[in-house]
Amino acid sequence: MYKIITIKDKIKVTPEKLGLPTKEAIEKAIEETFEGKIDQKNGLIFLSLVSIDKIEEGKIYPADPSLYYQTIFKMLVFKPELHELVIGEVVDNTDFGSFIRIGPVDGLVHISQLMDDYVSFDKKNSVFLGKQTKKTLKIGDKVLARIISISWKEQNKIGLTMRQQGLGALHWLKKK
Repeated sequence: MYKIITIKDKIKVTPEKLGLPTKEAIEKAIEETFEGKIDQKNGLIFLSLVSIDKIEEGKIYPADPSLYYQTIFKMLVFKPELHELVIGEVVDNTDFGSFIRIGPVDGLVHISQLMDDYVSFDKKNSVFLGKQTKKTLKIGDKVLARIISISWKEQNKIGLTMRQQGLGALHWLKKK
């Protein structure tokens, strides 16, 4: 789920940014510090700075050439939620499952969670095929899936399922 959150933090403006106007220097420092980073404690992926709401007076500390500004700002973040429905695109198929791009991250649909059917994998064409239903899943297909597990440990992992009623590749759902 995409959210806009408010953050209050001490922003470090390094010497090479000191020639810029204060707001621009702080903006660049926030972008470098936050954008594209993952806060594993809160399960947030920082995407983009939305606005800077308040900048307090800068402080200098002994033996440190940088300036520090207590700043309140808003960021656009992506926070995957357990049981959330997500629309994504198949970016890779392997013999153990399908990787789905959901926003800024990829989730895995294990082969056992693809569909209620016996599933075979055509390695040459990188396509999954349902034995009875004849449903296929290939790279580039758009899918509707549910988040069933989230792990923010050494390797960030998001587990997905498409076995529940109403989930799966969008071209499967259109046929119904």
